[in-house]
Amino acid sequence: MSVRIVVRTFSELCLTVGTLIVLFVVYLLYWTGVKADNAASDQMSGLQQQWAQSPPPLPAAPQKAAPPPAYSEGRSFAVMYIPRLGKDWHKPVLEGTAVKDLQKGLGHYANTAQLGRQGNFSVAGHRRTYGDPFKDFPELRPGDAVVLRDDTTWYTYRIDNKPYRTVPGDVGVIDPLPAKSPFRSPGRYLTLTTCDPEWGSSHRLIVWGHLDSTLPVTQGKPTALDG
Repeated sequence: MSVRIVVRTFSELCLTVGTLIVLFVVYLLYWTGVKADNAASDQMSGLQQQWAQSPPPLPAAPQKAAPPPAYSEGRSFAVMYIPRLGKDWHKPVLEGTAVKDLQKGLGHYANTAQLGRQGNFSVAGHRRTYGDPFKDFPELRPGDAVVLRDDTTWYTYRIDNKPYRTVPGDVGVIDPLPAKSPFRSPGRYLTLTTCDPEWGSSHRLIVWGHLDSTLPVTQGKPTALDG
């Protein structure tokens, strides 16, 4: 085989590999975002239809409230709003943190507390790809509002720390009372987790928050969404 043929074959191989790399990058940067946005829109539309068909009653007094039903695996049950991440930023929250769940929105760690309840309501989201929901996670600051809505209630949590960096194996960050959090006694807490660095997954970024207030959906939106 002549040198010319070898060089030509090698060049063609490099061109093919380069084309595949470009297509893969386009898939990661664009197409996964399109798919995620469509899936998230479908989830939120489904929630809106569900809530519209069953007008929410005024919540009972806490001491009389019955335990809420368990969330259904793989299904959305709430919408999260974080004004710091954008005026129009809102994402559905699904039960579970499997790949298929995080491709449609945010995922609730199934072994953690339910929304607004005693314990640690913990949620994961992609930093990049599949809609980049937590792309600007490092911008979160103490005092920022994280607002969630289910079929009856608005829940406003307030963040208590700048993003904390740890390793994936540090599962204690979603404990009912995380040892490395600012909290020293049981309460109604929130944990948000995402990957770090921005295009990697060697570490995790964590913020913790506490439940600041609740509001029946029949009384309008919480003031935290105004800012």
